[in-house]
Amino acid sequence: MKIACDFCKTEYSVPATVRGRVECAVCGRAWTVVPRGRRGAWLMLIAAATAALAAIVFSVAVVARHRARAMEEARPLVATVTGIRSVIDAAGTAHFVVSGRVTNRSADIYGVPDLIIVSRDADGAEIARQKFMPSATLLDSGASVDFSHTLSAPTDGVKKITVELKDQTDMQ
Repeated sequence: MKIACDFCKTEYSVPATVRGRVECAVCGRAWTVVPRGRRGAWLMLIAAATAALAAIVFSVAVVARHRARAMEEARPLVATVTGIRSVIDAAGTAHFVVSGRVTNRSADIYGVPDLIIVSRDADGAEIARQKFMPSATLLDSGASVDFSHTLSAPTDGVKKITVELKDQTDMQ
């Protein structure tokens, strides 16, 4: 182990078992040598564990970002329902008016496919499907287009309404 005089900075190599009072051969200053112990080993272990944890967190973040980007590239357009209201036609039959938005999440221009509104019952089983054309045919990068469509099917038994894009994976 290496020790140094606090006063003149002269360095000495001594066995690791040396402890107690020593005197500098150059300046005569005396000081107490205390063995280091294993504290450094514990600190190294903690530092290594922290570095490994940081590497794991970084890897997870990179993988999650890569998956999100891949999902965005696979599904550049997203359709969401923003509102549902009930209307009654001239014959007295109740219908739903579904409002929503189609958003282009990609950096490219995409054609907007037909939209499909799906009505489902309380168990999630499909009651009806209705396809319609959106008001826009192309969406610029980051752009959105709103839609509103009155369903021809009656409202009986409908508990959930979703919107889908027809053949989104075939658009590229």
